[in-house]
Amino acid sequence: MAKYMYLFRGAGKTREEMELHMDKWRKWISGLAEKGKLVSQHPLSKKGKQVFDSGRVIHDGPYIEGKEIIGGYLIVAIKNLDEAVEISKECPIFGHDGFVEIREILEIEL
Repeated sequence: MAKYMYLFRGAGKTREEMELHMDKWRKWISGLAEKGKLVSQHPLSKKGKQVFDSGRVIHDGPYIEGKEIIGGYLIVAIKNLDEAVEISKECPIFGHDGFVEIREILEIEL
């Protein structure tokens, strides 16, 4: 099995608007867990820091266009990228004017 990360971008709605749609998210994520495909998932705070130049430059942020904000992530263990794309088609973010970026997680030998 390979692992894939879904980065949920956009959907820069208010917290109240997102709460109205949380049942859809819970149902989708619970379904992945029941099928044994879910590895991990978490929403991300809109607050943070951006660090550049080996720590010499630090900005509050991220302050980027709403469609580029990463609102959370999810990791699944599945066969391949094609399956990851199929699973993503049911993601509730599409009802929020957002999109999903899918990336394979590579193993690094230490």
